[in-house]
Amino acid sequence: MHPVDEVRIDKWLWSVRVYKTRSEAAEACKKGRVKVNGMEAKPSRDVRINDIITIRKSPVVYTFRVIGSISNRQPAKLVENFAENLTPQEELDKLNANSSVVTMVREKGAGRPTKRDRRKIGELNEEDD
Repeated sequence: MHPVDEVRIDKWLWSVRVYKTRSEAAEACKKGRVKVNGMEAKPSRDVRINDIITIRKSPVVYTFRVIGSISNRQPAKLVENFAENLTPQEELDKLNANSSVVTMVREKGAGRPTKRDRRKIGELNEEDD
């Protein structure tokens, strides 16, 4: 848990629990979903204290400021010592709006849907589009 001056962006994103795995963080960087100070970042890019990191995780664009560089995964309670969440409230509201979408619920143990049930499910999905 010793702080370091610079650390790879993929490792930092994993350490502060933005992504579940380091490979997910690296993949997001490769796909251009991560920016450091407004510039797209490769997974090997080093981050420094006070860098602004923008992460596009559909439907929200998260913004963080690097408060501390750390190379090991931290408990969730300690993350606030290394990352300051600057994400605007409007962006976080998008996340809540998407979670209110109605989903089809089947009782546990109901088995496979019948042909009639599958047609109804298909009709519901078509209405959403």
